Order: sequence, then C-alpha cells, then structure tokens
Amino acid sequence: MDSGGPPMTQSTPQPQTMAERILSQRGGGTFYAGDLAVVEVDQVMVVDSIAQSFIERMQKDLAAVPKYPERVSIVIDHVAPASTVSVAQAQKEAREYAAQTGVRLFDVGRGICHQVLMEEGLARPGWIVLGSDSHSTTYGAVAAFGTGMGATDIALAAASGKTWLRVPESVKVTLTGELQRGVSAKDVALEMISRLGADGATYQSVEIHAGDKFTRGERMTLANLCVEAGAKAGLVVPGGEILEMYDVPEWVYPQEGAKYVRELEIDLTALRPRMSAPSEVDNVYDVSELRGLKVDQVFIGTCTNGRLDDLHAAAEVLRGHRVDPTTRLLVIPASSQVMEAAMADGTLLTLIQAGAVLGTPGCGPCMGRHQGVLAPGEVCVSTSNRNFIGRMGDKDAKIYLASPAVAAATAVMGRIALPEDL
Repeated sequence: MDSGGPPMTQSTPQPQTMAERILSQRGGGTFYAGDLAVVEVDQVMVVDSIAQSFIERMQKDLAAVPKYPERVSIVIDHVAPASTVSVAQAQKEAREYAAQTGVRLFDVGRGICHQVLMEEGLARPGWIVLGSDSHSTTYGAVAAFGTGMGATDIALAAASGKTWLRVPESVKVTLTGELQRGVSAKDVALEMISRLGADGATYQSVEIHAGDKFTRGERMTLANLCVEAGAKAGLVVPGGEILEMYDVPEWVYPQEGAKYVRELEIDLTALRPRMSAPSEVDNVYDVSELRGLKVDQVFIGTCTNGRLDDLHAAAEVLRGHRVDPTTRLLVIPASSQVMEAAMADGTLLTLIQAGAVLGTPGCGPCMGRHQGVLAPGEVCVSTSNRNFIGRMGDKDAKIYLASPAVAAATAVMGRIALPEDL
C-alpha cells in the first residue's frame, strides 16, 4: 500500500582514493577522509631499536602475547651487529622473545626491515602493514597501506590483530614524461618532497600515479620518502612489473572522481639530478648548483637506495675509477639477498676495486649509531632519506642526500659531482 511519502532513492557512493578504498576493505565498511576506521592488520614489524619497549608493553602493560604470531616480525637491522653491551643485551632479549612466542625473527645480516619484508612477501597489495619505523611508508610501493607507529600502538596491534586509524586525506602526484639518462627515482622523490614541503602532507596519504613506469625497487624509493613530507602513507598506483609480481585486487585502485586536497604534476622529461642540502630534506637543489663542495664521506645504502639496481648504478659510474684518497666510500647492501646478487654478478668486485668499504647488510650509519658516524665538521653525501642535524653523528657534520650515481661520482672526485664530470 502506498504510504504517500516521497519515493525512496539510493545515493551513489562518493568515489574513493587508494587510502579510502584500502581502509574500507580492511575495515569492513565505507570510509572517507576524516572517518575513524578499525582495521585488520596483516603484518606488524618491530625493529631492534624499539624491541625492548615493544616487549615491555606486551608483557607488562598488556599481559598479552601476539594474537597472530605469523603476522609479527622482529628485524635486527638498525644496529647490526651490536655496537655496545647494552645493544647486544636488547637484541638477545628480542631473540628470546621470538623463540618464546613464535613470531618471525630476521637476525643480524639479513638486512633492512622494509627490504626484508618486501623480499619475504610480507607486504602485498591492499594489506595493512604497521612498522615501528617511520619509513614504513615504503610498503606503499606495492599498494600496501604502510605506516609507522610507536611501541604502544605496535604492541596493541600485535596483541589484538587490529588497529584504528583516522582515514587520511590524499594528495595526488602525477608523473608524466620519461626520465632522462642519469636521472633516477631518487631525483623524482626529492623533487616531490621539494614541492610538497617538509610538512606539506602531514597525516595525509601521498598517492603517486606513475603508470607503468618504475620497478618495484624504484617505487620503494618513491614511497619511502613520502614520510619526509609528513605523510601517513605513500601509495603508488600499481602498474608495470607490480602487475606481474602480484595479484592486485580491483579495490586497491583509486576511483575516478575521488577527492584530493592537493594535486601536483611532475614532468620527468624536464627533471635533472637533484640533491637535498643540510639540514632539511625539502632543501633541494640541482646537483650542478652544489658542484665542487669537498666531501669527506660517501654512503651508498639504506632502505631508500640500497637495492641491487642502486648498486648497479653506482658500479657503472665507479668502473675504471678510484675513490679520491681524501674521501671514504661506504657501501652497505639493503639485504643479504641484494649482497648475494651483487656478488654473483660482479658488482661488489667493481665497487671494492674502486675503493669502497663494504658493510653488513642493514641500516649502517643512517641513524648515527655505528658503522661510519661523522666527526665534527665532516661532510657526507648519502643515498639515505634524512639529513637532519646530528642524524649521522656529530651535530656539526653536514649531510647531503643524492642518488647512487651522483654519490658514486662524488666519491671519485672527492667533491660533489655528476657522473658526466668524470
């Protein structure tokens, strides 16, 4: 019987960004920017530098064990091998905890957490991956919602299998054109951070539209640096080899008409090698503007640029050359798999013959704890992701961020240089 009221209509759902779609799928609802979502967590990653705090939260504060041990990984990478007795004790406790609870343990030498989880298939399209490391945005390279959290939130996620998030607004970054010779994903990432600003994407998701461009490793570099603009997540729209490596669900992709708080476009064809000068990542210049500055140490490695392609780029520049006698070159592969591959194809031999010093796979001097910290007044060109005051040693040291090719050329010249200067 007709009630006489107005006809019922069904509203059309608003198109969603990648972040909104992934969090909606994992949270079992329909969420938009600003909503609070409780979501299933697919992987919790704990690094050695925070493992003690994590274990204390689990055992004393929560009196809990991981709900899903197979979803928790402890990675000893930040200070590996141990540099002091206290660090060794903390790592011993992490090993014992892993043995007791059945969580995964990746010990000294396996490599950097983000690289290892990617190699082990512990980050996949549409997954939620929480890490006790700020550069957990790296997992967005394969369209996983990766984000960093502190010990308490990480412990709660491990104990319950879930976490809550405020759904972030999204920034759309579109990459057009083609990279020119000598220009890399690191240059693209630095250009992006320069345009966004150090806090330009605070608690937002940076959604990168790159088509079929870039390998998985290059996408890791792009996603990795998103946090340097304050981003909660960095998500690269799947394309290219990602579609060959993973089964990508349709619900991962952003929908046409989705709402973004900001959009920017980067023309790759016009891009030239870029360098971040002290002491903020968004303090970016063309390398040509900084040419000639004397450099004491060059560091090639980290979760930003320690992969096989990065070592290949450095070796191509170093082949037939020697490192300047007044400059140190440290090379630390991102993982044992990277080291083995670089050993098998001769890359490591090329690097060592040029004068490089090889380190244990891991974070190395990136956070200033061991394996090449800087003295007062020293200048370092690094392929890492941060150049803050005191980041790699003394507060009066200076850090410049660059691509592996620029870093290698700088090591040969002993001064900031481009490969074309050799």
